[in-house]
Amino acid sequence: MPHVRPQSVVESALRASDAGIPDRRNAEMHGVAVKTIRRWRRDYSDVDSPAVSRTPLPRARGEDGWLDTVAYAELLGWYLGDGYISRGRRGVFNLHVSNDVTYLGLNAQVAELMRTVKPGGRPHTRLMGRQCIAITVSWKHWPCLFPQHGPGRKHERPIVLEDWQARIVEAHPADFLRGLFHSDGSRVANWTQRVVAGKPKRYDYPRWQFTNVSADIRELCCWALDLVDVPWRQSNHKTISVSTRSGVARLDALIGLKDQGASLKSVRDAPSGDPAGTPARPR
Repeated sequence: MPHVRPQSVVESALRASDAGIPDRRNAEMHGVAVKTIRRWRRDYSDVDSPAVSRTPLPRARGEDGWLDTVAYAELLGWYLGDGYISRGRRGVFNLHVSNDVTYLGLNAQVAELMRTVKPGGRPHTRLMGRQCIAITVSWKHWPCLFPQHGPGRKHERPIVLEDWQARIVEAHPADFLRGLFHSDGSRVANWTQRVVAGKPKRYDYPRWQFTNVSADIRELCCWALDLVDVPWRQSNHKTISVSTRSGVARLDALIGLKDQGASLKSVRDAPSGDPAGTPARPR
């Protein structure tokens, strides 16, 4: 629907509405009637409408202080690991993040990240089977914030960060890694065996592993690890490992343990064959 106000005023009012500012206060700020704010919000609610710009909103680019970039960096990691976006009614999209139901602290953290990235958001949860919980928040601008959204599974399409997303990760790599490793990663107890003075000697050590089928997402994980000087190696075709003592200690300090280690896994039943302290990057 055509309007007489400058497009900049309309976009400013829509950003204010997205940030949770009440319609009456929003109308006073922009010198329009309350019903005008409501009409703009209704007319521009469908992201496929020709009247809506196809480029991300300033909010999505993190300009003017609208976006909490620290929370966004971690939520981006969760989205790439165990998140997806579905389309609801009236052009509204739903961001879902799935996780093990036993990780109470992490699930509360994901909900808080969603509330921070989308001010006024109201996360809701639902059980998916016996062990999985899905945390969801609805918003029409999720595809703006996560342009990696698309049809099909993430490992079946290219996953490349936009320039503004890359700048956020570069500024907050530890938060991004926290989202990645706490969604698709684990801290395991590993062991290997060496011959010392003619006798076999067993070495036990902790290891962080990030497992994802998407080569692009694994590459983003490795890039972020490089940003924080954590050595890594590719253990197999879908797993990135941090195995050196110093690397594990640094990653522990940067991202913390899952729920303070309450669900720490053990893989003592199978040696890795990778002695600690010998990381090698894939060619």
